[in-house]
Amino acid sequence: MRRDLERLGRFDAHRVRQRLRDSFSPRYTSVVLAGDAFAGSVTLRPAEDGWWLEHFYLDPALHGRGLGSAVLHSLLRRTDADGAPARLNVLQGSPARRLYERLGFTVVAEDPVDVFMLRQPGAR
Repeated sequence: MRRDLERLGRFDAHRVRQRLRDSFSPRYTSVVLAGDAFAGSVTLRPAEDGWWLEHFYLDPALHGRGLGSAVLHSLLRRTDADGAPARLNVLQGSPARRLYERLGFTVVAEDPVDVFMLRQPGAR
């Protein structure tokens, strides 16, 4: 994420750490493993309007190998079973946006920094 925040002129190490501290929810956060090794983490948090997918971080060395897709497919099976939409936001220009769009997320709003996306249950 740092590279994208720097590209947008928005990287501030303190603000990034504080944002995670303020919204971190261990109850809804899962560790991602690649084999037996730590590969990242992701939060899928229930909300009044469905589910929020947040703090999805994967080791950059593992990008492009299908791990992110596999993790998201697993999470989205849960939201689909619940019959509820999933929401997320992604930074403007992030390559992750293409992954989210392939999995059925559509843009509902944008600002100069973030793209807010929604996926209805069962979307492809």
